[in-house]
Amino acid sequence: MRDVSELFDNLYFTSSNLAKSQFLRDYLSKTPDPERGWVIAALAGELDFRFFKRATIKTLILERVDTTLFALSYDYVGEMSETVAHLWPDNPDPDFVLPDFDEIITFLHNAKRSEIETQLIYWLDNLSPTLRWTLIKLGTGGLRVGLSARRLKTILAEYGQVDVSDIENVWHGLSAPYTELLAWLEGRAHKPDISDKVVFHPVMLAHPLSAEERALLPYQHYCAEYKYDGIRVQIVVKNGEKALFSRTGDDISHSFPDVLSWFTTPGVYDGELLAFVDGEIGAFNLLQQRLNKKKPSKKLQTTIPCGLMLYDVLHDGKQAVTHWTLRDRQTHLQSLFAKPPSLLKLSQVFLLQDEAHLQLLREQACSDPNGYIEGLMLKDMYSQYVPGRPKGGWYKYKRDAQLVDAVIMYAQRGHGKRSSFYSDFTFGLWEVPPSPANPTPALLPIGKAYSGFSDAELKELDKWVRRHTIGRFGPVKEVEKGLVFEVAFDAAQSSKRHKSGVALRFPRIHRIRWDKPAHEADDLKTFKANFIDS
Repeated sequence: MRDVSELFDNLYFTSSNLAKSQFLRDYLSKTPDPERGWVIAALAGELDFRFFKRATIKTLILERVDTTLFALSYDYVGEMSETVAHLWPDNPDPDFVLPDFDEIITFLHNAKRSEIETQLIYWLDNLSPTLRWTLIKLGTGGLRVGLSARRLKTILAEYGQVDVSDIENVWHGLSAPYTELLAWLEGRAHKPDISDKVVFHPVMLAHPLSAEERALLPYQHYCAEYKYDGIRVQIVVKNGEKALFSRTGDDISHSFPDVLSWFTTPGVYDGELLAFVDGEIGAFNLLQQRLNKKKPSKKLQTTIPCGLMLYDVLHDGKQAVTHWTLRDRQTHLQSLFAKPPSLLKLSQVFLLQDEAHLQLLREQACSDPNGYIEGLMLKDMYSQYVPGRPKGGWYKYKRDAQLVDAVIMYAQRGHGKRSSFYSDFTFGLWEVPPSPANPTPALLPIGKAYSGFSDAELKELDKWVRRHTIGRFGPVKEVEKGLVFEVAFDAAQSSKRHKSGVALRFPRIHRIRWDKPAHEADDLKTFKANFIDS
């Protein structure tokens, strides 16, 4: 357990990718199974304990320390796991023996709810603050040490001296504690065979198209497709079994049984999940009503049927075709779905001529009156299907972000390295335009954002929040209505869930308007007229 905690500390406090790689490879080389496999699972975010929750930890600490002391400490530290780790009173057992990491994992996986609390108390009573922090972070799924899933796989590839694509291709067919994977990487076994499993295949991703790339692009090698406002999915049909995966590999089959019911063609297909209305593509907010529903009702499935826009094939049920060119894969996809079902469409392909042609297509795409198309995808017709973001393969050329001037209303501390700063902001619009008779009408929140500013700007925002706090709601601070954000967003839609009646798609802070008086920010009526009612 101490070795695990030391590893996580080293990874957390090290910013260098080279150093992180060395720390992890050294750990893997000297640590036996299954402990090191559980560590890989923890770093990949794939440990999930049913009865170990943040609420449990908070309840236990509040039974042991003063509520006000905890609140003040939490506010100062900004992170619950660290707060609890230092506040928890020592109550050591002289006969305590520090358990191995895999013993802890095994217990947490198999214990009943009634057993978890007693054992947690015993461990926390006897562990050091550092080990407490490790235990709480692992148990609540909050471990963040600056390693992305892709970077973790790259380090594993370096450890085994294999290509990272080989790791990607088997990853989703394996599970913790990854003894097969590690045996292969160390040359003690063959590469794991997952050919008979219905698993997610890592997807190919696109780079944003910059102005420089746009000017130099060899257009005759590229085609364009519409970029639809849905969610990227992969559908897999093999040996009579089916599954629908998100772009990150989460199995979302349970949320869309209707899609799986009519999709019967064997293979692995890449596409966009969309809501449909009378056989035509519907708005994203319809699809949103289906997302995260573990068991959608028959009525919901009938009211908001979902379908697919397919644009690539990775496997045709007989062979993998990722090594084929995109042009050949597109032709093959057309032949496989010569007569597609009503809720399945094949992506329209445009052969590009030059930059002027590209701009014309983008203008047409972005002028879609329904807003169901958010731009273009540009793809090299001679490219293979390669997981990750290969340079020069695919580009996304989205419509320009829309902007609104909003007033900051509330602020909350961030997480991880931002836990000491107020970095998460709620912003709103005036209910009616300010006037001399009513200079400060009500503000109604329209969204939250925590990105779009530099580290230097973050420090300035944090100072501003601390100096202009006028109220508190737990960890949330209400601030004076005096600072304007220029907020960028991809789309706006009506929403019954919000008091303002507005929901923004991908809001982020575009600019901090230190210079703009708050009464000059936008109002809700004008916003709706410009971005929703039109």
